Amino acid sequence: MDNYSKAEILQLVEEEDVEFIRLQFTDMFGVLKNIAIPSSRLFKAMENRCVIDMASLDDFTQGEETDLYLKPDLNTFTILPWRPQQGKVARFLCDVCREDGTEYEVSSRWILRQAIKRAEKMGYTFQVNPECEFFLFHTDDNGRPTTISHEQAGYLDTSPVDLGENTRRDIILTLEEMGYEIDSSHHEIAPAQHEIDFTFENALSTADKIMTFKMAVRTIAKRYGLHATFMPKPRQAVNGSGMHLNMRLMKNGKNIFEGPDGELSSEGEAFMAGILTHIKGMTAVFNPLVNSYKRLVPGFEAPSELTWSRKERNTLIHIRKRMGGNLNLELRSPDSASNPYLVFALCLSAGIDGIEKGLKAPAELTEDIRSLTEEEKKAKGFQSLPENLGRALASMEGDTLISETLGEQFTNAYMRAKREEWRGYLEQVSDWEINRYLYLV
Repeated sequence: MDNYSKAEILQLVEEEDVEFIRLQFTDMFGVLKNIAIPSSRLFKAMENRCVIDMASLDDFTQGEETDLYLKPDLNTFTILPWRPQQGKVARFLCDVCREDGTEYEVSSRWILRQAIKRAEKMGYTFQVNPECEFFLFHTDDNGRPTTISHEQAGYLDTSPVDLGENTRRDIILTLEEMGYEIDSSHHEIAPAQHEIDFTFENALSTADKIMTFKMAVRTIAKRYGLHATFMPKPRQAVNGSGMHLNMRLMKNGKNIFEGPDGELSSEGEAFMAGILTHIKGMTAVFNPLVNSYKRLVPGFEAPSELTWSRKERNTLIHIRKRMGGNLNLELRSPDSASNPYLVFALCLSAGIDGIEKGLKAPAELTEDIRSLTEEEKKAKGFQSLPENLGRALASMEGDTLISETLGEQFTNAYMRAKREEWRGYLEQVSDWEINRYLYLV
């Protein structure tokens, strides 16, 4: 993103005929919120004087501070290309702060920046390249989303089989107009499923871009009469949508995951071991919905066991070595319903914990885990990811690294909200239960 000064932004707004400014921030669940102001109030906004009443976001403020202020990150200023060309709309991504200017600790963007600062003190820079998957479905006559698609395209198919190709192309053109560098895009395995991949960038910029990416995808899809969803498992019997994270840790301009022989270094192994050690406790953040766990089941592409491999793709962590010797760790369990700021903060903290403690990774998986029975997996000692949100929350509570990274106040509020969501799900009686049991018992 560009490094703008206040004067440059004011000049841009005048030259480009920008009439409205959106001040956006992300809540603890990864949902983008905003207020809109006329451009005449822009200087006030850049002085961090735009107040927001947080009383209706009790999980965010916990009822303690209802009047907070938005602190625009000037480097995130961008004109939204899908809005009118006369009377344009621009936006800032904002931090949340108090009246005295101190930043609010129950803010996911602040949490990531704190994790980044801790790593920087050790000389590390964390870079991430996400692979974001989503579905494009039809809407009904009232414009409401459905899970219906007429296409039957599969992995890497093209038009005319891939009916979403034009939509995907316009999404990419829109993102490039906003300054994104897109690495690639393609149709995914399931019908109506798509993937767009970014390039490597520092963790904070990447998290910011994911939030904007999701907004852009939904907006462009709507132009085509489609609904874009990042729901992990919207359709039964097909692969769900994930957000694979390709990660590397830089020090003095070098990727420390790469050893002298071009293979995984001892620091890279320790970083990976740190993630494997804490993954169960982090899963409630990486996979935050009841629906997330319908994706993490055996028999599909998503991982369900704590495994790693150089050659086998269907593992939790895949060591990827690309042409030119670039090596990175691909974490394959997170989904795009997660809050990217929290996901990156936890990955970095867990990996650094592994390096500090000199942790060793378990034995490498050398066979296709999908060919093994549950008994064979158990005999080989494979551990599984939490099977549902309830178990994930129990694991989260038992891992102190989570609360140390997110902060105790944030962690308690997050777990309280997610436990309520889990209880609400347990109280539901599904069609599956009615069809299976009503006649039998």
